[in-house]
Amino acid sequence: MDPTPLGREPLPTPDDYRSFWDAAIDEASCHPLDVRRAPLDAGLAIIDVFDVSFAGHDGRRVGAWLRMPRHREGELPVVVHANGYGAGRLDPIDDLTWSSAGYAHLIVGTFGQGGASTGHLLEGITDPQNSYYRGVIVDTVRAVQVARELDEVDPDRVAMIGNSQGGGIALGVGALVPGLRAVLAQAPFLTDAPEALGLAATGPWLELRAYLAEHPDHADRVARTLSYVDGVTSARHATAPGWLSSGLADTICPPETTRAAADAYAADVSLTEWPGAGHEAGATADRRHALDTLRERFSASA
Repeated sequence: MDPTPLGREPLPTPDDYRSFWDAAIDEASCHPLDVRRAPLDAGLAIIDVFDVSFAGHDGRRVGAWLRMPRHREGELPVVVHANGYGAGRLDPIDDLTWSSAGYAHLIVGTFGQGGASTGHLLEGITDPQNSYYRGVIVDTVRAVQVARELDEVDPDRVAMIGNSQGGGIALGVGALVPGLRAVLAQAPFLTDAPEALGLAATGPWLELRAYLAEHPDHADRVARTLSYVDGVTSARHATAPGWLSSGLADTICPPETTRAAADAYAADVSLTEWPGAGHEAGATADRRHALDTLRERFSASA
């Protein structure tokens, strides 16, 4: 099989990129957000947790956890968070970093994921209109709307963050939602698909490589579909400052792919590359960097 079935150059931006996404978001807006929120006893003394759901793409229910510091005054900055491949929204008490830092934290459950789910990359892979990630990015755009409408939140201080799959989603949302304070993408998946297919040694890109080995005649349609959601395409339309990071030994999302997104990024961008690190990128050090970044961006004037 050709190790680079989509070539080696980043995918071009489709001519109808803006109208494609405007239509997708408009379709979803036909459905009221219908936010449902219930307090959850998570056994935490200083963090409040809420089980949240809302209507996303095609009106489907999308689940999320909302976490906030229990003792809060005034409107909080909010972090909207997308997770890695298969993770969903995880457990209510997972990842308390952002709420412990004093922010509202809305972690969105990636539709259909949670547990050992696989194969999502291939859903609708030959049709942009039915692509799995078209729906997921619309879901997350809607999650930002939900966050901005929360009574406890300052709608002008919103950041989008994500790791791996969530990093690619964060870049996608950053291209479509105006007024974000920051976009943080750690080891972003869905980014520079041609290069990723040639270099990745583990992870979801191998699902697509196997598919193209079986269906080489689908390569052009696959490239077209991915071009709407690829992190490089998203980076070309960025408006919020971006902070990207990668591990130089990452075999799932090779660092070359994150570098391509940083090179294409249309707004101010910072790229941190961690020598010797794999898909965890900088791990704890990266998270410290993210906290510093959010503190700076949330305190800055809009």
